[in-house]
Amino acid sequence: MAKHQHQPQPKTNNSCSKFVFIVTFACLVGLACIINLASSFSLYNTYLSFTSNWVSHKPPFVVVPKAGEEPNISYKTGDGVLKRKKGHTSDSKRVLSATFADLPAPDLPWEQMPSAPVPRLDGSSIQIGNLFYVISGYGSLDYVHSHVDVFNFSDNTWCARIEAPKYMANSHLGVASDGRFIYVVSGQYGPQCRGPTSVTYVLDTQTREWLDFPPLPAPRQVTLIPILVKYMIFHDTALSTLGFSVKDGKALEKDWQPMIQIPRGGPHRACVVANDRLFVIGGQEGDFMAKPGSPIFKCSRRNEVVYEDVYMLEGEMKEWKVLPPMPKPNSHIECSWVIVNNSIIITGGTTEKHPVNNRMILVGEVFQFHLDSLTWSVIGKLPYRAKTTLAAFWDGYLYFTSGQRDRGPDNPQPMKVVGEMWRAKINV
Repeated sequence: MAKHQHQPQPKTNNSCSKFVFIVTFACLVGLACIINLASSFSLYNTYLSFTSNWVSHKPPFVVVPKAGEEPNISYKTGDGVLKRKKGHTSDSKRVLSATFADLPAPDLPWEQMPSAPVPRLDGSSIQIGNLFYVISGYGSLDYVHSHVDVFNFSDNTWCARIEAPKYMANSHLGVASDGRFIYVVSGQYGPQCRGPTSVTYVLDTQTREWLDFPPLPAPRQVTLIPILVKYMIFHDTALSTLGFSVKDGKALEKDWQPMIQIPRGGPHRACVVANDRLFVIGGQEGDFMAKPGSPIFKCSRRNEVVYEDVYMLEGEMKEWKVLPPMPKPNSHIECSWVIVNNSIIITGGTTEKHPVNNRMILVGEVFQFHLDSLTWSVIGKLPYRAKTTLAAFWDGYLYFTSGQRDRGPDNPQPMKVVGEMWRAKINV
């Protein structure tokens, strides 16, 4: 009987097993790299969201050429510019820091005070004596506030919260005061970029009760509303100007009355009454609007032109006068001003967009407008650039709170909405 001869097994199975192992190992290594990269990106974004002082990279420097030359971008490390346009010397161009349009200004002795109970953007404020009323605003694009926080300068505490009426606007409010009553006119109702409302309310700061007031003829986005000689003046984002006689929180007329149109319309400007004169300062044309067809009225940026114009209305209020412009274009300063020793102090804002990347640029300077000489000066810097700050003055100290701050000393683009409060002793 013949012996059974053992035949060697083919190596096909071993080869397949090795191939499967190699492919599996490569996939695992690739997956690990992807997870690591995603984790790093997530940590970087988290860092950007919460950093308070700087960003992790140096932004580009912008080379502004002479007329007829093409723009070029150089990058800076330390104190040296690494790239220059071939064929041109350093005398043929000036180099602007990417912190575009910062003006030279001295440091002020800022000290941090108790933060507001909530962060807010596009809120409003009124100071009456030692009390500072901070009104509504965005907490984020998807959340808006419906209350008033009150700060007491006598003991530097946030001492009260006053709930707002259900249908009062939440941001972009027009506010004015006669020393007791706070008039809140129109504004935007709801989060994102929802439309304006026409309703108007009055807060009695002694009883802390809200009173009704005649509404505007139509819903409008308010840009300013002061009280000049017991006459409340309303100006919207176009050229329209309306007036209403008021006394002790009550309307003395049945309807808003048309007044002389302002030479240039637009939102986010300061409106200040001083020495029986009305000053309208800065502002812009164009603003964020709801994206067409968006069910949540999602904000979409439109073309914006920021300007430095200053206008004055006085006497019989029949003619606007053009005054010397601000040191640079400035917007988002509705409640960023105070009157100190016959001058107007303005804190922060936004200026012209970056000339290369078109990003919004925040302002960090403190400006002073001298009411006697009608001239401007730059008297200091904020702790950081910020827009829609809410400013006040008490016992020699300039205060500001809230708004949206920059990404750090080397990056003037807007980032975090804050509720911080700061003060600095100033001599003006």
